[in-house]
Amino acid sequence: MAKQVYVGLDMGASRTKVAVIDRHGAMIGYAAKKSGVDFAATAADCLDTALELAGVNQETIVDAVATGYGRNNVAFITEKSKTEIGCHARGCHYCFPEAITILDIGGQDNKIIKLDAEGRRDSFKMNRKCAAGTGAFLEEMSSRLDIPLNEMNNLARQATETIKLGSYCTVFSATEVLENIRHGKPVADIIKGIFYSMIQRVLEMDSLTEKVVLSGGVVAHNPYLVEMTAKLIGRPVLLPEFPQFTGAHGAALYAMDAAAEKAANKKEE
Repeated sequence: MAKQVYVGLDMGASRTKVAVIDRHGAMIGYAAKKSGVDFAATAADCLDTALELAGVNQETIVDAVATGYGRNNVAFITEKSKTEIGCHARGCHYCFPEAITILDIGGQDNKIIKLDAEGRRDSFKMNRKCAAGTGAFLEEMSSRLDIPLNEMNNLARQATETIKLGSYCTVFSATEVLENIRHGKPVADIIKGIFYSMIQRVLEMDSLTEKVVLSGGVVAHNPYLVEMTAKLIGRPVLLPEFPQFTGAHGAALYAMDAAAEKAANKKEE
C-alpha cells in the first residue's frame, strides 16, 4: 500500500504550524514559521517543509484540516475547519489519553481546556482581552529590555530572586520593568519576575485538575516556564514531545477521522 498521510494546519496570528501524521496518528513531519501577511504563502511553505521531513509529497495527502486565526485562507485544505479549542484538546489527549487540564500559552491568547478520560471537553476558558501572560507580552518585555527573545529563558534560570510585577496590564508592567531597571535590579531577576507573572495570569483563569498539560510555542521555546508552573501548582506537569504543534496535530487527527468517515460512507453506497 502506498504511504498515506493526513495534514493539520494551525494558522495563528503570530505563527503558522503544519503537522503531517501517518495512518496511526503519529506525527512524522512538522514545520512552523511566522505567519506574516501572506497566509497562503506561509502555509504552503510550511506544508512543503513538513512533507519533506515526513519523506512524502502532496499526492500522499488523503485529507487536511485547518484551525486557527487564518484557517480560511489556505488552498490545500480539503475539509471544513475546526476550532482551536477542539484541535488543541485532540492533540493533547492523543499524547496523554486520560483526564487532563490543558494550559495552552499562545502568541496572542491563552487557553485552559478541561477534558475527561475519554477526551470529551468538560469546560474551557480563553484570555482574549489582554496580552498579559501571552507570547506577545514576552516579546514586548524582550523589546523593552533590549534582550533577544531566545535569551530570556536562560537568563530567567540564572536569577537569584523573583522581582514580581504587580500590574495586570502589559503597558503598566512594562513601566514596572523599566522602574526596576532604573533602581538597579538584576536583569535576570526581572526576567524571572516576567515569567512568574505570565504563569500567574494563566493560573488565575480557572482551577486545575490533577493532571496538567502545558502546550504552545511559548512553552516550547521557554522550558523554564514548565518548571515554574510545576513549582507553583506543587506537582509535575506533562509536556507533549512537540508542544508547539498540538493544535496542528489535533487538526491532522480530525482529517484522519474525516477520511475514515468518507471511506465508510462510500462502502455503504
